Amino acid sequence: MIGKRIVLKRGKNDEAEKPFWISFADLMTALMVLFVLVMSVALLAVTKTVSEAERKKVEREQDIEQLLNKVEKAAASFGVTVDRKRQVVDFGDRARFDTGSYQLTRDQAKLLRAFVPTVLAIARDDLGKRVLKQIVVEGYTDQRGTYLYNLNLSMQRSQRVLCALFDKPGSDERPLENKEQEEVRELFLVGGFSFNSSKPTLEESRRIELRLEFLAIDENRPKAEVTQGNFGACAI
Repeated sequence: MIGKRIVLKRGKNDEAEKPFWISFADLMTALMVLFVLVMSVALLAVTKTVSEAERKKVEREQDIEQLLNKVEKAAASFGVTVDRKRQVVDFGDRARFDTGSYQLTRDQAKLLRAFVPTVLAIARDDLGKRVLKQIVVEGYTDQRGTYLYNLNLSMQRSQRVLCALFDKPGSDERPLENKEQEEVRELFLVGGFSFNSSKPTLEESRRIELRLEFLAIDENRPKAEVTQGNFGACAI
């Protein structure tokens, strides 16, 4: 019996001594993976939002170009031009004013009553409803006279355009339908600009323009709450 080795078996006690918690390195690795996953999801969401906004911006610009094409085509048949950069309908010598006057000639008023319904038709279709916000009638003067005098005169010239639209047409003209009159009241605004944006000559400066204003992305055309009919009449 002497010299015989005795081997002691630890059994389950040895397993109990193994560490229960994961190592610090494993914990940091797990946290890093989680961080990368969260950042990837966040980056994907931001990228998707930017892409959606960019898509809407491009679509809006394309819609505006398409609408300007339609207005330009309609204007050409009346001898009227469209300044695409400024987004205005320029009547040129088809709607000039005499010095110090805000009166339109019979032919000028007739032209306006013939041209505006084509613009209203464009504003009424799906494309127009999608991008066109309003139309501002802008009156201009030459540089002679004081600023305030010309500001008032330019406003009168703008107002005269609307007066011409609601005025009694000639026997050879088609009167504006009630629906079209409502659309004019809803879409058209009056603006006076004195001798701002003057042209090279005095005669060219005494003019009117229709400026097209467009809806922003995700903006809807405002609906005016006005009483039906009862348009009244302009003083001579």
